[in-house]
Amino acid sequence: MSPMAALVSDTISELRVRYAETDQMGVVYHANYLVWCELGRTDFIRALGKSYAELERDGVLLAVSDATMRFHASARYDDPIRVHTRLTSAGSRGLAFSYRVMRADTETLLVSATTSLVSIDKTGRLAAMPRDIRTVLEAAVTPADHAQ
Repeated sequence: MSPMAALVSDTISELRVRYAETDQMGVVYHANYLVWCELGRTDFIRALGKSYAELERDGVLLAVSDATMRFHASARYDDPIRVHTRLTSAGSRGLAFSYRVMRADTETLLVSATTSLVSIDKTGRLAAMPRDIRTVLEAAVTPADHAQ
């Protein structure tokens, strides 16, 4: 992972609501916000200098152990979306992220969310992350000040 990690504090992922992500009322189906959080999380890891796929090849598997979402407003088909992602904690066996999902053109907060992930091995058991990866992640931690 990159020594530039200390400079990464908040990543922004952009997308546009696709028709398939909406329900019969034209509103984004609630579970899709978690998909967008995953996009933010993978973009955050990539900004640190390594993709999720590379982490997995190195034996670092991260499983979501907790997810919370608070809905503030609805997104609709074709809305421009911006996902702000922040790493809020990193330890030997886990990580936590916070997210703000915004409508990009109005800066309206749609969803605030958090996820916790645990590091597991290929058998599904808890495993410590390699020290070099943990060091980079710890350098990228910033306090959770996203509105909940």
